Amino acid sequence: MLHELLLALLGYTGDLIVDEREHLHSLGVSLSPDAPISDERSFKLAPDISFIELSDRDVIERLITLGFYYRELDRFATKSRNLSWIRSPSVSPLERISELSKGKSEKPSLYRRAIANGIVEILSVYRSAVLQIEQRLLSETLPLLATVTQGLNKFLVLLPPLYELVLEIERDDIRGGQLLNLLHKRCHCGVPELQTCIQRLLWHGHQVMYNQLASWVVYGILQDQHGEFFIRRQEDRNVEHGSSQTDISRKLARLSTDDTSLTDWHLGFHIYLDMLPEYIHMRVAESVLFAGKAIRVLRNPSLAFWFQGSISHLQSSKVFQKVQGFPGRFLFQKEPLVDLKLTGEDLLPQSEADKIEVMLRDLKESSEFHKRSFECAVDSIKAIAASHLWQLVVVRADLNGHLKALKDYFLLAKGDFFQCFLEESRQLMRLPPRQSTAEADLMIPFQLAAIKTISEEDKYFSRVSLRMPSLGIPVKSTLLDVSKGKPGAGGNPGATSSSISSVASLDGWDGISLDYSVDWPLGLFFTQEVISKYQKVFQYLLRLKRTQMELDKSWASVMHQDHIEFSKHKSDNTKSSMLLQRRQHFKPMWRVREHMAFLIRNLQFYIQVDVIESQWNVLQGRIQNSHDFTELVGFHQEYLSALISQSFLDIGSVSRILDSIMKLCLQFCWNIENQESFTNSSELEHITEEFNKKSNSLYTILRSSRLAGSQRAPFLRRFLLRLNFNSFFEATARGVLNVVRPRPALPILNPN
Repeated sequence: MLHELLLALLGYTGDLIVDEREHLHSLGVSLSPDAPISDERSFKLAPDISFIELSDRDVIERLITLGFYYRELDRFATKSRNLSWIRSPSVSPLERISELSKGKSEKPSLYRRAIANGIVEILSVYRSAVLQIEQRLLSETLPLLATVTQGLNKFLVLLPPLYELVLEIERDDIRGGQLLNLLHKRCHCGVPELQTCIQRLLWHGHQVMYNQLASWVVYGILQDQHGEFFIRRQEDRNVEHGSSQTDISRKLARLSTDDTSLTDWHLGFHIYLDMLPEYIHMRVAESVLFAGKAIRVLRNPSLAFWFQGSISHLQSSKVFQKVQGFPGRFLFQKEPLVDLKLTGEDLLPQSEADKIEVMLRDLKESSEFHKRSFECAVDSIKAIAASHLWQLVVVRADLNGHLKALKDYFLLAKGDFFQCFLEESRQLMRLPPRQSTAEADLMIPFQLAAIKTISEEDKYFSRVSLRMPSLGIPVKSTLLDVSKGKPGAGGNPGATSSSISSVASLDGWDGISLDYSVDWPLGLFFTQEVISKYQKVFQYLLRLKRTQMELDKSWASVMHQDHIEFSKHKSDNTKSSMLLQRRQHFKPMWRVREHMAFLIRNLQFYIQVDVIESQWNVLQGRIQNSHDFTELVGFHQEYLSALISQSFLDIGSVSRILDSIMKLCLQFCWNIENQESFTNSSELEHITEEFNKKSNSLYTILRSSRLAGSQRAPFLRRFLLRLNFNSFFEATARGVLNVVRPRPALPILNPN
């Protein structure tokens, strides 16, 4: 009886102690290791045993539950530690794949295997206690049940909760970070011995997590065959949501650059919240994600990055690009990005990788998980990765030079180039763009402007390309066509007004944009989202500059024509007096033009000086004081956001008013340059009335306390002061002058 009881305590039943579940299925046949864990205690004393007292029967049945718990825990451990899924000599690989596809085999789990190792440790202590009891009972004459109870009493506190734990794990298929989360919750209990056991199990689980962390943040490799780590590949999530592998590959190929590391950086990995333990903060998980992606970039540089220095060095000495359609040569060289002596270890020295390994080793060796220590280690690892990524992007790839190039071309800092480009393309832009050839048509003035203004030393211009997006809809005639004698243009003011609004709603040339080519690793910094923000600001600034140029050119053109006529007829007193009289009649029109030019000039000055230059200086100061890549990305995002917000591009009402004002200015310019086609001044008066309304509305909105009194636009008050230096705008906005007075009718010009 002694040995049958001891064997039952180790999970082996017999004649005295039986397993009810085993009898129900087939007598004498042991359970398969793959059978699910029983959720009911099935070890019982045989019912035909009559020589045991009732009190002893209760003690024995209480003790043999430990044997049941031991057997179920051992079966869980054996099943979780089974490595037959790696290689089974008796099963062919094809059969194994077939089994997995049919769901016959449970999905393996490294975390469960680790927990099973911890359970085996606890069960080994239990087995030792049973063995020690046997030795004592054989060597001495001691009360049987009292000795067994005294020796195994502490396990009555440990094994039942552990059994409940593994039952929940198997029932709910808990794995990975979810398993760590469950163990962390179970650690909070009032039984010190049980708390120590579960902490040991959690320690085993954390060993797997630390190994995965080490692989990720030291080598940039994601070791997670079973989807249990909280960092996951992007395509894994897409597969879960039903995307086919072909669609995923096609999408990644579309968005990738020459190097897969950029695709990995932007699209390759994400935080899998289902496997993120609750005691690891989201900020810490994001730091782990960033550190691993940064190490991947540093350890896997682009081949083009290695050889670009030597190639561009050869090209710069031999290659000159001939501008198509023009004689002469113009140099567009690509800058050397790297030092030819660069070696792989320069990007991430081995000493830094060793430092990261030491930090993770210290965490692994700690018997308990300390949240603060873990977060400090992750922050230190992130700082190391960010520092070396900063060195790569800022120093080796010349980030500041590219930022300056974007400022020169996208923010119009090279004003002479864009002035020349707009002058060369002025006549072209007075015609509607042709959908099929608009971009090619613009390339001629673009290249002419480059030849005239861009020096051969500008090593960034070759990265800039002109883009004219596909219009997608038939382009309506521009405002010039309205002014060139449409039937009834002057006869019906209502018809004129409707034609103005319909044509002014679209100027096909407003879609002119620039593109900027970036190489590895600058694609980490200049994402497509960043470039699109630059393009948005560029289109706004180019329209503003074009409007300002048209206002100046219209004045110069009409004045030039007037001087020619005056000098031609100065000896004829009659015609001279007519010319002088016409000048007097045109004074209100020139006053309107001056108001338009005044508003556009001040708006340009505000954006270029108060917004762009001031924000650029702030960005430069931050770049000089920072050695962290993530900080730089944040500073640059703040810089772009400030440009957009302080230029009012994100305020729909203001941007719509500015858009209308620029269109009215362009229409005004095109009309006054073609006065001979007009029979009256109704259209010009309508433009003047609309401009007064729009400019007053703009001033009213900008001087509101929501804008002028906030930190959103710190230099807005200067702009308002320049606009309202003589209180004209303020008085007009209050309604003192907000009345459109009838303008003197413009005389009909006689060509003779």
